[in-house]
Amino acid sequence: MIAKVTISDRRFALAKGAGSDAVHRDPVYSYAVTQLTDEQHLTSSGLAFTVGAGNELVCSAAKFYADTLVGRNVEELMADFGTWFRNASNEQQFRWLGPHKGIVHLGLASVTNACFDLWAKQKQVPLWKLLIDLSPEEIVNTLDLSYLEDVLTREEAIAMLQEQQATKQERMKILTQGYPGYDTSVGWFNYNNEQVRENCKKAIDAGFNAMKLKVGATDAARDIERANIVREVAGADRKVMLDANQQWTLPQAIAICEQLKQMNPYWIEEPTHPDDILAHQTLAKQIAPLKLALGEHVPNRILFKNYLQTGCASFMQVDAVRVGGVSEFITVSLLCKKFGVPVVPHVGDMGQLHQHLVLFNHIAMGHEALFLEHIPHLKPYFTQPVHIENGVYVTPMEAGSSCDLLPA
Repeated sequence: MIAKVTISDRRFALAKGAGSDAVHRDPVYSYAVTQLTDEQHLTSSGLAFTVGAGNELVCSAAKFYADTLVGRNVEELMADFGTWFRNASNEQQFRWLGPHKGIVHLGLASVTNACFDLWAKQKQVPLWKLLIDLSPEEIVNTLDLSYLEDVLTREEAIAMLQEQQATKQERMKILTQGYPGYDTSVGWFNYNNEQVRENCKKAIDAGFNAMKLKVGATDAARDIERANIVREVAGADRKVMLDANQQWTLPQAIAICEQLKQMNPYWIEEPTHPDDILAHQTLAKQIAPLKLALGEHVPNRILFKNYLQTGCASFMQVDAVRVGGVSEFITVSLLCKKFGVPVVPHVGDMGQLHQHLVLFNHIAMGHEALFLEHIPHLKPYFTQPVHIENGVYVTPMEAGSSCDLLPA
C-alpha cells in the first residue's frame, strides 16, 4: 500500500551560460518531485521538469493527484493504471485548468512517474526490465487511449506489441551494447564561438557522433556562423542538429532554414510556436529535404496525434517529464510507431528516466535505436546518475527509474 506522499520543489542553479537558448536565457533547472512511500518504507521518485519560476505551482498540482493514491495497493493500481490516469486527468475542476496541458498535466507527470518507479522498486528490477517483461495487454492497461480511437484502438495497440514479440530477443543486444547518445550541451545560446568550438572537440573526444547547437538569434548571421563552426569541427560524417526553441515566425523560419541548408543539419528542432501545427506543415514542405524535430513543448497525446497526421515531423521528441509521464510517453511512442516516425526524446530528466524508456521502445516496440539526448549539468544531484562511455548510455541495472535525487 502507498502510505505516505511527499512533494518537493527542487531547483538547481546552472553554470554561466549553461542551459540557455533563444527564449530561455537564464533557466534554473527545476523538478517538481513526487515521492511515494509504501508500508515497507520503500520510497519512489517521480519528476516533472520546469525552468524555475512556477515550479511551486506544479508541486501543488502534484500533491492534489498524489493524495488520492494514499491507501492504494500498487499492484492493483498499476494493473489498470490507464483508468486511474484517465480519471485523474479528467477530474472536472482540474481539467478546466488544462485540459491535459500546463501546470496540472506536469503535476500529473510527476505523480505518474513516481508510480512507475515504485512499481519497479517493489519488483526489484530496473524500469526497462519491468516494462519489457510485461505482456502487450499489461502494457496497454497502463495507457489512456481516449481521443485516439480514430487512429489507435486498444486492440490495435495490443496487436502492434504482439507483432514485435517474435523479434524482441534480437533487439535485447542493445542492453550490452548500450544506447547511443548525442551531446546537446556543446552549443548553448549564451556560449561564445570559441566555447562552442572547444565543446565540439570535447564531445568528439568523449565519443559522441552527434551534437546540437542552439540557434534563433536576432541576427541570423550569428546562427549561420555558429552552425558552420560546429559542422567544421564535427566533419561531414557526424550529425549536427539545430534547435531554435520556437523563436522564429514562419516566414523567418523559411528564410533562415534555406540559408542553413548548406551546412547539412540532421534536423531543425522547434522552429516556431509549438501550437501552430499548420505552420510546421507548411515549413516542412517549403524546406524539404531538411527535416523537422518536434515535441519538447507538445503537451499531450492528442496534439502528437495531430502532428503525426500532418506528416510534418521526421522525429518526435516526446518527454516523459513534460507530457503526462511514462504512461503518456508510451502512448505517444505507439502512435509514432504506427506512423513510422522515430522517437528521440527531449530529456528534461537529464536522461535518467529516458534511458529506460528508449530501451523499452526499441526492444518491445521495435523503434530504431537512433540516439538519446545527453545533458550533464545535473548529474551531481542524482544518487545514481546516468553513465556514459564513449558516447553511449550504459544500461542501468539498479531497481527503479534512476530518478532519486540526493537530499537537499
